[in-house]
Amino acid sequence: MDSDFGIPRELSPLQQLRSQYHPELPPCLQGTTVRVELGDGTTVAKAGDAHIIARAFPHTLGQPLAHFLRASAKVPDAQIITEHPAKRVGIVFSGRQAPGGHNVVWGLYEALKVHNAKNTLLGFLGGSEGLFAQKTLEITDDVLQTYKNQGGFDLLGRTKDQIRTTEQVNAALKACTDLKLDGLVIIGGVTSNTDAAHLAEFFAEAKCPTKVVGVPVTINGDLKNQFVEANVGFDTTCKVNSQLISNICTDALSAEKYYYFVRLMGRKHSHVALECTLQSHPNMVILGEEVTASKLTIFDITKQICDAVQARAEQDKNHGVILIPEGLVESIPELYALLKEIHGLLKEGVHVDNISTQLSPWSCALFEFLPPFIKRQLLLHPESDDSAQLSQIETEKLLAYLVETEMNKRLKDGTYKGKKFNAICHFFGYQARGSLPSKFDCDYAYVLGHVCYHILAAGLNGYMATITNLKSPVNKWKCGAAPITTMMTVKRWSQNSGSTSIGRPVIHPAAVDLKGKAYELLRQNAQRFMMEDMYRNPGPVQYDGPGADAKAVSLCVEDQDYMGRIKKLQEYLDQVRTIVKPGCSQDVLKAALSVMSSVTDVLTTISSSSTSGQQFA
Repeated sequence: MDSDFGIPRELSPLQQLRSQYHPELPPCLQGTTVRVELGDGTTVAKAGDAHIIARAFPHTLGQPLAHFLRASAKVPDAQIITEHPAKRVGIVFSGRQAPGGHNVVWGLYEALKVHNAKNTLLGFLGGSEGLFAQKTLEITDDVLQTYKNQGGFDLLGRTKDQIRTTEQVNAALKACTDLKLDGLVIIGGVTSNTDAAHLAEFFAEAKCPTKVVGVPVTINGDLKNQFVEANVGFDTTCKVNSQLISNICTDALSAEKYYYFVRLMGRKHSHVALECTLQSHPNMVILGEEVTASKLTIFDITKQICDAVQARAEQDKNHGVILIPEGLVESIPELYALLKEIHGLLKEGVHVDNISTQLSPWSCALFEFLPPFIKRQLLLHPESDDSAQLSQIETEKLLAYLVETEMNKRLKDGTYKGKKFNAICHFFGYQARGSLPSKFDCDYAYVLGHVCYHILAAGLNGYMATITNLKSPVNKWKCGAAPITTMMTVKRWSQNSGSTSIGRPVIHPAAVDLKGKAYELLRQNAQRFMMEDMYRNPGPVQYDGPGADAKAVSLCVEDQDYMGRIKKLQEYLDQVRTIVKPGCSQDVLKAALSVMSSVTDVLTTISSSSTSGQQFA
């Protein structure tokens, strides 16, 4: 019921202690003056998509990056905003719940009140459905009191994750117009922020004064690009899961007779599985991106696991822990093809009882080979974005079943001489996404809330709040905003040799980078993890002591801070303009032309190679 939203919680002693914690702000967000530097206009992620995205976003494409500056910054072109007329802002949880989401609301509320006590923040009750129905709750100190630094999305709740159809965007427009909103902040992942970009464009076309701002909040960790280093909720989720995995590792080592197959939430890509592996050191992890890159079949994966089990048995180790990402089923070619056929038939209205008779011969053979429980799960109707109901497909049980079958065969054939294989299966996800947020997620979300206000104060529309240099302490974080359109790409696919289809511009979920430093760290240690039981227990989420300031391994090993590098490049270009002016010597001019020619040639070559690397998806 709507009356349940925003009611005071009964807090445990730990929750009470956490509610009293107040995150700090980076210097660039302190005070009541907004200082914003607008850089050069942005481009799209892939040059080949530019004309398609330009048609979809004539009003919001090519907007500049925004950098928010500290009071002491000496930037001549910075816009200094000291007047803050009263604003009415709406905020909605559009994505699935992630630890830290409440702190975005808190940070935005505090920023609004600090800059003008007459500012109003309205929370939409029940997610996007509440936005369409104009069901609101005014956020106040009293409402926030028991939600600060707390998990879940129960302050406002959520329903559907989309603002997409003509009816929906018109309802959103009407709500923002009727409520006289100056800004609408949308909290969510790739789907929600894609919708935020399209909604911002729709509002601009309709000359609606409401500015739309997106916030990267998702446990999946897949809203990653050069502007977005991390997602709110990912840090907490990986820490909670890593403790659970570590506990299981200890149990496995104690009993020495079970193999644990643990499936982890994270949707299509394997960021959560990779990070949890780096934190807890299980024996194996099957990354979907590796499977896709190597085109491994379900039987290839089964063989990999069986060979590891056999190798460990030869060292008298008859136990182990194997991590499996939620999206693995969509990375295995034959299972993905089967799923696509099933979903196509379901769309055509074929009853689930008749699906198997309508499948192609190859898919039918695979379907009949699978155990009954997986058959039932593959027949579930897809999600609203046409993806499979990944949380309901027990890939870990399928692999455990296939491995047990193969190990029993090897035992019977005499090629395996270890103990009988025993598997125990788990699925972790819901346990983590409602957790009390880590200190990092508390800080990150709260600061992002303040950034949202700065974006609105600068009059920007269609932007995502961003913070870079996150692996450093909060006082060194760099806050800004990037147009959401610059994060979007277009998928192309070919049904046959004579036709090509082009999809809607969206933010596509980022895959684990198989050339990145986090993956390289995994590969350096994978063999030792497999054979040596290097189990590591980071413990529960900590708020004090040595583990309180720990951040995701994958965040710390990567060399990011894209926004900082953009600013540094701008400084170099400004220096060149200062040195090479009309009237400078011939030697200076010749040197500048020579160097700039070389730089241009190199950058053109790199840009061309990255553009030509686009593949049909």
